[in-house]
Amino acid sequence: LPRLVREFVAQNNTSQIKHVIQILSQEFALSQHPHSRKGGLIGLAACSIALGKDSGLYLKELIEPVLTCFNDADSRLRYYACEALYNIVKVARGSVLPHFNVLFDGLSKLAADPDPNVKSGSELLDRLLKDIVTESNQFDLVGFIPLLRERIYSNNQYARQFIISWILVLESVPDINLLDYLPEILDGLFQILGDNSKEIRKMCEVALGEFLKEIKKNPSSVKFAEMANILVIHCQAADDLIQLTAMCWMREFIQLAGRVMLPYSSGILTAVLPCLSYDDRKKNIKEVANVCNQSLMKLVIPEDDEMDEAKQSVNIPAEPTSEESLPKPEAASSGESPLIWTNRALNQPLSFPCSCERIQVTLNLDGIVQVLDCHLHDTSIGMMTRIAVLKWLYHLYIKTPRKMFRHTDSLFPILLRTLSDESDEVILKDLELLAEIASSPAGQTEEGHGPSDGSEVRPGPAELHVPARAGQLSSSSMKGLECSPSTPTMNSYFYKFMINLLKRFSSERKLLETRGAFIIRQLCLLLNAENIFHSMADILLREEDLKFASTMVHTLNTILLTSSELFQLRNQLKDLKTPESRNLFCCLYRSWCHNPVTTVSLCFLTQNYKHAYDLIQKFGDLEVTVDFLTEVDKLVQLIECPIFTYLRLQLLDVKNNPYLIKALYGLLMLLPQSSAFQLLSHRLQCVPNPELMQTTDNTKPSTSFKRTAASNIDYTELLQHFEKVQNKHLEARHQRAGRAEQLDRRVVL
Repeated sequence: LPRLVREFVAQNNTSQIKHVIQILSQEFALSQHPHSRKGGLIGLAACSIALGKDSGLYLKELIEPVLTCFNDADSRLRYYACEALYNIVKVARGSVLPHFNVLFDGLSKLAADPDPNVKSGSELLDRLLKDIVTESNQFDLVGFIPLLRERIYSNNQYARQFIISWILVLESVPDINLLDYLPEILDGLFQILGDNSKEIRKMCEVALGEFLKEIKKNPSSVKFAEMANILVIHCQAADDLIQLTAMCWMREFIQLAGRVMLPYSSGILTAVLPCLSYDDRKKNIKEVANVCNQSLMKLVIPEDDEMDEAKQSVNIPAEPTSEESLPKPEAASSGESPLIWTNRALNQPLSFPCSCERIQVTLNLDGIVQVLDCHLHDTSIGMMTRIAVLKWLYHLYIKTPRKMFRHTDSLFPILLRTLSDESDEVILKDLELLAEIASSPAGQTEEGHGPSDGSEVRPGPAELHVPARAGQLSSSSMKGLECSPSTPTMNSYFYKFMINLLKRFSSERKLLETRGAFIIRQLCLLLNAENIFHSMADILLREEDLKFASTMVHTLNTILLTSSELFQLRNQLKDLKTPESRNLFCCLYRSWCHNPVTTVSLCFLTQNYKHAYDLIQKFGDLEVTVDFLTEVDKLVQLIECPIFTYLRLQLLDVKNNPYLIKALYGLLMLLPQSSAFQLLSHRLQCVPNPELMQTTDNTKPSTSFKRTAASNIDYTELLQHFEKVQNKHLEARHQRAGRAEQLDRRVVL
């Protein structure tokens, strides 16, 4: 046969050569008899050897019958087919490249062949074909990619190993730029990375590592946008290796592509945020996720607040919204590959050069806020994730306040609920965010009233009864909110925040007991303390739940008297030198009347000793309960604290402070024979005889009693207000007692 073929070649008898090949193919290689098929395969190989360099002219006729035999049921016959194709390819060399796809398709099937001899033969053929591709510069990569993309989703381990080996070879060829087509195969590579075989996982890891090195070398030619959603999906994989690798890729993408990744921020956050709460078992993933989160946050700039969404200098498809923006595991298990899901999400292939400086990208703020809001509502997420979400919201309010305030009404309820979180760190971040919302100039409405309408603050069973508009406040309270030039201007959300914070305390008393003081003290650091106390006092003045009002006033008073954060405010109230400080005192006093003992302590703080004495005289008309005596006991303890050092020193000036001594004796008479009684009694025993305290130097004016500045305060009216409030409390107690008695009777019946 070889001699015959050589003669035909020498005679340039093409028709006879084709006739010989046709006979070998049709009558032998494709025969029903297995021995004839073996003979046909051997004959085709011999024919190819005889043709030599001219075999390239007849490759289609030579290869097709051999490839058909790759599917033969007889393993020996498949081996002969493999051997025949090896000889054909060895002779033809580079001429087989136009037929590469069919050869690759056949080899990919043999790679998974159950017969070891066939598999061994296919490996020899595979190596030969790789050598040819490596040597040649005519490889058709564009035509090969669709086949590679199809085969890469094979679940067979040997087929996967075969695919990865080819990717590694193509990647190593300088003239073949596989990086341009990486978006086509990246999803499949990550799926192979989850294979059960350690060897295959290692090979895939090496391939991905090589791609990443190439990306770092040539970032300007990388199609980052086309691969963004693929990484988002695999950053949420259950397999640790897949998740870590995808997260490392995401980190590099954000750092290399910069703002090109911004349209995919919501998807990235969906994948990254849960990882921040991983424990030490997934420490590596957590660390990389944290870098991704920080890097992405830095991409948001103040210019994003001014950019008009309708005007984009380049048409970058935004990431999928709503359900599509949150990839679900079902996508991968529904029968179609995640790559198909990704293509559907992107709608069309993306192709544009990654020149981050020249591309104007619009921040998809709505999608980001939706993801952050979703994570805040999810009670199962970890503490670090919640902190990261709050940091993101705070960052967005700093960088893009104008756009963020469009979302404030929807975010406000969950931010208030977050104040009940178990973690102090979460609460601190939440308070920082709420303080920024309450003080940002971007939150100021034109009308000067809160952003919520009357329906939002309509009182419910456990809500505060306050006016919806700041314009309906009393003139004194408005003066207090705007009085001091040094007071930062609060926006429309400040008053809404105070209202809703007190609502929260009213409906959740445990929060008030355990975290109330902590929350208010932190707010006094973040915002203006005078504004906070002034607005809360004004709101509590209209509170119909008198028991809550009394509890809240007691809490505020304790904070005012004991917190180091309020040192400046205490000094301001102690002197009452300015109209603003006197106005604040009057505002606080009216609300403090809900609690008689706190009212006296406020008078002590402001050095209104005569009025304190007048109030204590009224205590005889009040219902003295155990709680009342406990509060008097606490006030006596407070008098011994450093806060009231000036008060104790004023006891030396008996002549100018008679009402201070009388007020303290009044408290002493209220107390039973307790430790507090003994404490105050001992203190009063130290008060000196006024005759012994007289000095001969009368030239220096006394500085002990400074009340001339507060002469415009109507103390009679304040006393009447105190009596009125206490009558309301007495009525409410009687009503509660009556209801309790009725309930007891029903139980008895």
